[in-house]
Amino acid sequence: MKPKIQAFVFDVYGTLFDVHSIKTACDDQFPGKGEQISEIWRTKQLDYFFTRHIMGRYADFSVVTREALRYALSATGVTWTPETEDALIAKYTELSPYDEVAGVLNELHAKRTVVLSNGTDAMLTALIHNAGFTDLFEELVSVDGVKQAKPSPAAYMHWFKNSGLERDEVLFLSSNGWDIAGAKNFGFHTAWINRDGKPLDMPDLTPDAVYEDLSGILEWVTDEAAWP
Repeated sequence: MKPKIQAFVFDVYGTLFDVHSIKTACDDQFPGKGEQISEIWRTKQLDYFFTRHIMGRYADFSVVTREALRYALSATGVTWTPETEDALIAKYTELSPYDEVAGVLNELHAKRTVVLSNGTDAMLTALIHNAGFTDLFEELVSVDGVKQAKPSPAAYMHWFKNSGLERDEVLFLSSNGWDIAGAKNFGFHTAWINRDGKPLDMPDLTPDAVYEDLSGILEWVTDEAAWP
């Protein structure tokens, strides 16, 4: 029997939205290079964010996203203008949600739903608005408010400290294995959205559930978990 969950807390990038949907915009600007640019962009985005965090040189997710794009463009040998760079950055607020996301979020309409993301407030607000999901979340929470990146415990605490909940009343959902490990370490229940069939990152921090997409999380919904 599943525990009574009072809040469904979602990661955004790779969980609700396909970060590699940006490859279409990249390919429009640089034909034949879109997929390569997208892959490098995402890899360096995470590398820069975590490396800065470890070094104590925090920069918000919008800054590292732009830094990572510049690296990706340089690495693929293309020439670009500031206008092209700005256009691609703008497209990061128009990422495509995965097919099942809207339906799952609508099924959770009576539940407490929260975004907890490494993205900035402005990035999250624009992305969720552009997808038409604004009314489907109670809160959009950025770790930029505490300047501690997930999977740092302080990042999860940033939302949790004012939630009024116990840790075992929270189900945290992410497609990123490192994020699942961080949330599990913090004490949340976790559901790993393993879209690509990847191996488990940290066997000592096993997720409570693993699903191919978000649809599986609906088995955690109970009438008793409704948010007043």
